[in-house]
Amino acid sequence: MSSSDTQVNAQRPKQLAFKPDFDEAVHRCEAFFNGDIIDRPIVCVNAHREGYPEVPSSSYHDRVFGDMDKLIDQMVLSAEGTFYGGEAFPVGWLSFGCDEIACFCGAELEWSEGSGDTNWAKPFVEDWDSVLPLRIRPDNPLWQRILTFYRKAAERAAGKMLLYNLDLHSNIGLLRSLRGSEQLCMDLVDNPEAIDRAMASARAIFPIIWNAIAEAGKMKERGFCHGLYSLEGYACLQCDFSCMIGPRMFDRWVLPALEEEAEIVKHAIYHWDGPDAIKHADALIATKGLHTLSYVPGEGRGTHLDYIDLLQRVQKGGKAVEVWGSPDQIKLLHRKLRPEKTIFRSWVGTPAEAEELLEWFKKNT
Repeated sequence: MSSSDTQVNAQRPKQLAFKPDFDEAVHRCEAFFNGDIIDRPIVCVNAHREGYPEVPSSSYHDRVFGDMDKLIDQMVLSAEGTFYGGEAFPVGWLSFGCDEIACFCGAELEWSEGSGDTNWAKPFVEDWDSVLPLRIRPDNPLWQRILTFYRKAAERAAGKMLLYNLDLHSNIGLLRSLRGSEQLCMDLVDNPEAIDRAMASARAIFPIIWNAIAEAGKMKERGFCHGLYSLEGYACLQCDFSCMIGPRMFDRWVLPALEEEAEIVKHAIYHWDGPDAIKHADALIATKGLHTLSYVPGEGRGTHLDYIDLLQRVQKGGKAVEVWGSPDQIKLLHRKLRPEKTIFRSWVGTPAEAEELLEWFKKNT
């Protein structure tokens, strides 16, 4: 074991109250990030614990406007009543919504009676040169609230559970929030040099956000979790706007930003959203830094069983994949995918069923 390995093992927590097998799960995560496997693939399976109340998840609206202390109590109570099997970890979600970074930069958060829990930023940029460089406004109420939220949650979660990072709609997704999709699409064609400048500014914001949240949530001391765990860093990156642009624009503006972000977060999983984003498959597979591609078929577009060829193509190119479904579905997927390069996710009715599923994967790997 190297000296750096010894240092990591000395720093990370050995156990969490809501995850007694924490250390064992971390070892499997480390093997996965190194391209190895211990006795089965990564399997994350949750179940409700009998005797605990069913606690509803908080909404974006709750987290923006609700009582912070009550929401944190609710988060902890929910985690306590959940069984985290395999490499599932107890982790709290504090995000204000997908456009929150734009709001930290001065956009107004909008809500609609008819849109459920969805929110978005109201675009306000009329001319890029008048707003550059983009910056997080220190006195922004939402920015101050999210930092306070993380500080309070980190204190209450200590020794029990971990915290997710923000919903990181960064790089060109941030520009889309500030400018609006239609106007941004026109800018990409009519004023690409302005987009070069805007993207440089957006990319400079990412490490500021990352470090501030990591400090407030004590992640640099306790480790990072976005489904899996790493003491060094782990996060979900994304670019939902990619479905609206072609490969040439994606390669010019998005890929360099994603690779830069991946270097910062150390272990990156990419949220690959919908069939219209499949056109970027070759570029994503070839990226430096993205460890895992998590393809999301989309509502009414089937399950991962309908995308075996795509998933195998990703693995052949050297990336891992994340898939989910019922126990029967992920068992079928296991027969088609490389176990050392797959994260399997499922939810079952009881802890006993979760243990049974984990045992099946051991016997069939």
